[in-house]
Amino acid sequence: MTFKTKESRLLLVLGTFFVANAILSEFIGVKIFSVEGTLGIKHFDINLLGVPNLSFNMSAGVLTWPIIFIMTDIINEYFGVRQVRFLSILTSALIAYAFLAIWGAMHLNASDFWIHQNINGEDLNMNNAFSGIFGQGMWIIVGSIVAFLVGQIADVLIFHRIKKITGERALWLRSTGSTLVSQLIDSFVVIFIAFYLNPQYHWSWQMVAAIGLVNYTYKFLVAILMTPVLYIVHGIIDRYLGKDLAGRMIKMAGRG
Repeated sequence: MTFKTKESRLLLVLGTFFVANAILSEFIGVKIFSVEGTLGIKHFDINLLGVPNLSFNMSAGVLTWPIIFIMTDIINEYFGVRQVRFLSILTSALIAYAFLAIWGAMHLNASDFWIHQNINGEDLNMNNAFSGIFGQGMWIIVGSIVAFLVGQIADVLIFHRIKKITGERALWLRSTGSTLVSQLIDSFVVIFIAFYLNPQYHWSWQMVAAIGLVNYTYKFLVAILMTPVLYIVHGIIDRYLGKDLAGRMIKMAGRG
């Protein structure tokens, strides 16, 4: 297949960016960072559902997940539900494949000269560091993949449900609205599978709900702040495609 038309080139770029950011999110997501510390503000001390001392400690994957949801809505807008569904399933399979490749790499016999290295004045066991960073537990892997798939399905369905009501108007409503619901699902599903069902942790319902709500609060604010970016991307694509072609693609996508 050759990508000669504007539509095919656009789908290739959007799809590639979608898949790349989803896989990237899974691997940078092992780092937990403090939102307050990053912003240089005092840590919040939130007591929620009987869980004390909560603050905004987030997975670094939140850096790229907003981009994924924007790509989801843009692809949905121009190419329809079927393309988003196909890309979501493909991405889930590729994430599983990436973890399988990492598992294989972890079981390779490391060279002696590579294991012990001095990084920033500190002696580190690179083999342990590699396994610690990339060796996510099976429950977390399953939780993140399931949460991704369920969130994506919810996103595309809500997007089109709102679009049927509003027509071509209110892009911000169908995009932000669908993202807010899908992020809500994503926030709780991954924690429920990775830390409630996982016998290693078996968090309480209160812990799952409290941490899920704190995480969702952050994602909610980011989704709202990303709305202007959606319009910027939409405008760039409209100019690339031309008004007539963009209009035809949006109408065709709206038919399912």
